[in-house]
Amino acid sequence: MQAARNFLLLILTITLSALAVAQDSATYKPPRTEHDHPDLQGVWTIATLTNLERGQQFGGLIVPPEQTALFEQTVAAANAEADQAIDPDRPAPEAGAGVGGYNRFWMDPGSQLARIDGQARSSIIVMPENGRLPWSEDGLQALRWWGERPALDGPEMRTLGERCMVGFGSSGGPPMLPVLYNNHSQIVQTADYVMILAEMNHDARIIRLRDTHLPDTFQPWMGDSIGWYEGDTLVVETTNFHPQQSYRFSLRHRLYLSPDTTVTERFTRVAEDQILYSFAVDDPKTYTQVWQGELPMRRVEDRMYEYACHEGNYSLPGILAAARLEDAQQADR
Repeated sequence: MQAARNFLLLILTITLSALAVAQDSATYKPPRTEHDHPDLQGVWTIATLTNLERGQQFGGLIVPPEQTALFEQTVAAANAEADQAIDPDRPAPEAGAGVGGYNRFWMDPGSQLARIDGQARSSIIVMPENGRLPWSEDGLQALRWWGERPALDGPEMRTLGERCMVGFGSSGGPPMLPVLYNNHSQIVQTADYVMILAEMNHDARIIRLRDTHLPDTFQPWMGDSIGWYEGDTLVVETTNFHPQQSYRFSLRHRLYLSPDTTVTERFTRVAEDQILYSFAVDDPKTYTQVWQGELPMRRVEDRMYEYACHEGNYSLPGILAAARLEDAQQADR
């Protein structure tokens, strides 16, 4: 009986919070910088349990309070179970057995579904309405190629995250998408530039204001970003994506962006502690329509910590060295 009361109280709290947040965002006026731009500066997180694409357990974009509470409680219980200490007397794994990946201690994917206007979201994608990526046949073929690639022929065939070139799963963007950890970003504004620094791999994107795009022969990591202000919103348009950054994977999403993609992002501060981050991906070679997404960026007081990647990146040379040894063994047969 007490558990049922607690569950109903949780649902009531979620509902009242949603109403309060929706009212605040409609009337909120953001502070201004010394250059009279909407102030977006600070450290923000996009950590959330909401995935890029909608799972089959959800019926629509908005998740009802009862389902929201049950979903978040289930995840919290699973995390608590996984955080239990490992029995030191357990039998040792057999030789050659997989050692597994990170345990939960190292992960920080968030504890809640994303909330916009106080309502929980089932997917980051808001268009198409089914919350799924609208793949074209060419896009699916490009994705299949990556899965069938000669993965150990050289470092270029490994993911950019493994190579410490840019962060995993489009964490630095654009579009910026949440991953299992390091979901913080710091925004710094000047009169002529906006800098967005992702904690994952320390990807720093420099956005030039009131400028034009570079010639298409320039294809930097994370593309070429220019921006401008529309009222209280920072609008950023990015083109000229690096061909090696087309495949973007994490444990929670996968997508492909051709070098000709245009991503348009909008950053609107809707509360003292929240920015509404929305984006549109225009890539006719890969998708049958422009697809759009939304995420809340929540202000945090946390520090941005060093992300040391190459210093401990022993796995990549080990993987490639083992592949060359295998090649030599096959050549001797």
